[in-house]
Amino acid sequence: MRQDAPVLDALTLTGDHVRLEPLAQRHHDGLCEAIRDGELWNLAVTLVPHPDEVRSWIDDAQAAHAAGTDLAFATVDLATGRIAGSTRYLKVVPEHRRLEIGWTFIGRSWQRTAVNSEAKLLMLGHAFETLGMQRVELLTDARNATSRAAIARIGATQEGILRRHMVMWDGAVRDSVVFAITDEDWPAAKAALTARLARPAAPR
Repeated sequence: MRQDAPVLDALTLTGDHVRLEPLAQRHHDGLCEAIRDGELWNLAVTLVPHPDEVRSWIDDAQAAHAAGTDLAFATVDLATGRIAGSTRYLKVVPEHRRLEIGWTFIGRSWQRTAVNSEAKLLMLGHAFETLGMQRVELLTDARNATSRAAIARIGATQEGILRRHMVMWDGAVRDSVVFAITDEDWPAAKAALTARLARPAAPR
């Protein structure tokens, strides 16, 4: 990948279970519905906007894309056509072939289903195989055992903990766990993710 290549051009990624569409205001109502499914904004270990804040949150995401720092997606469940949540690329560093996947959340009805696993497969595949990245990072709250387990299941390696890294919406000071997948890890991680998705009705 050339250092001046446009990394964050808007694109749609489609699999068998999920479609990732560039986030826009047309996704507002569906995204609010997904956030209400489990009242995700009330979870102290996540960063999820309240439904009343979603319109401005989408505006901020689009501004970050225009600035070249982020590309946010609406996560669409192909089986129902409903929006299951959102995820994004962020903190792209082209000269070091590195980016982060974050701001990921899905409604309770889709948790531990193929939706999240395939979304990660699509994003990681695009990052390594199209964008030519050599490292993809994923961060989560150290208290969020569910998220840590989900990240580990996609083949990411825990590398350390950033102590007192962030101030959360409720004022709590968060330690962030850093996970990463490298281009050297990707073939094995891809094979494991693909095999997991092929298992019918198995939790993802």
